[in-house]
Amino acid sequence: MTTHTGHMHSAKRSRPFAEGLTVFAAVILMIAGVLDILRGVMAIAEDEVFVSTPDYVFQFDLTGWGWVHLALGAVAVLVSLGLFQESLWARVAGVAIAGLIIIANFLSLPYYPVWSIVMIAFSAFIIWALCVTRWDDSGSELR
Repeated sequence: MTTHTGHMHSAKRSRPFAEGLTVFAAVILMIAGVLDILRGVMAIAEDEVFVSTPDYVFQFDLTGWGWVHLALGAVAVLVSLGLFQESLWARVAGVAIAGLIIIANFLSLPYYPVWSIVMIAFSAFIIWALCVTRWDDSGSELR
């Protein structure tokens, strides 16, 4: 009996931590999305802030990368709104979009290297925060 009560107390105590991680992921994903939108707009306008590396294996048109980052940023902002509602679909989509942001930033490293690394780190924290929480069969968080 004591073990059962202790387990329930432990689960209730860890729930704010799980909710905090979901809010953390939602906020960071929203920030990453807005920054990706701005980066996309800068790339579409072919702003002078971007570096040109002629011998990069994954070389693409800067305007094309702008549209990719703009689209990923818009989807990230929408998914972050779902994370504030603690939706399971938003949690799964958040992991997926953060993974795509990592890939896009890796492939566009030569255009904006330091910021690409920062965005990769942000996205890794988002994935961690969304994956660390366990769910039961009813869809509610355990910890």
